[in-house]
Amino acid sequence: MQLHLAKDPQQLSDNLAAFVSQYIQDVLQRQERFTFALSGGNTPKALYALLAKEPYLQMIDWHRVHFFWGDERAVPFEDARNNARMAYDVLLDKVNALPENIHVMRTDIDPEASAAAYEKTLHQYFSGKENTFDLVLLGMGDDGHTLSLFPGLPIVHEKKAWVKAFWLQAQDMYRITLTAPVTNRASCVVFMATGEGKALTLQSVLNGAPDPDRFPSQLIRPENGELHWFVDEAAASALHGR
Repeated sequence: MQLHLAKDPQQLSDNLAAFVSQYIQDVLQRQERFTFALSGGNTPKALYALLAKEPYLQMIDWHRVHFFWGDERAVPFEDARNNARMAYDVLLDKVNALPENIHVMRTDIDPEASAAAYEKTLHQYFSGKENTFDLVLLGMGDDGHTLSLFPGLPIVHEKKAWVKAFWLQAQDMYRITLTAPVTNRASCVVFMATGEGKALTLQSVLNGAPDPDRFPSQLIRPENGELHWFVDEAAASALHGR
């Protein structure tokens, strides 16, 4: 695991944009396509905005990037809470991503059917291969959740399925999510964490005893890939020896 410390969220986004750009370029020198699982929420918006403009707009061969999502709220695409909608608005429409390379988690069908369809798509890309995604971008909630793997829920213990849908009572909605098994087969996983509100949770996730029921982010440990944490000083304030 590599820890990347930034002064503030803006510097973190700047540093991560440079990292992601170089990583995509390096991988595309070895293979024809790059598979990128996007994160939702507010934290990655600034990163996406940076990637969608110069110099990264020209540096990255966006037509060779295939986009996926880590999780989705089962709300209509037009709903501001929809993760795909945010990514289209901030990144995908700006870089002219090819429609056939964009794989949204559908919210216009039953969530269970959507999860099954998404898992089928992932198997078409990754079955029989040593690794799954080239890059998975993740956030971490103040409660230690990542993807839609929330503390204390059965989804935390999923061992086989790559994609699952479930009803999240606390939010009164269905969620569709990648699971730990498929994420841990990625070539590279990058977490973003900012703000003092995440400091004690980050300390527990990185340095505490294993307790994935309480801190599901601890589940994400790539089996044959890199793990990076990009954090700002506020989020890192409880880490000893930082």
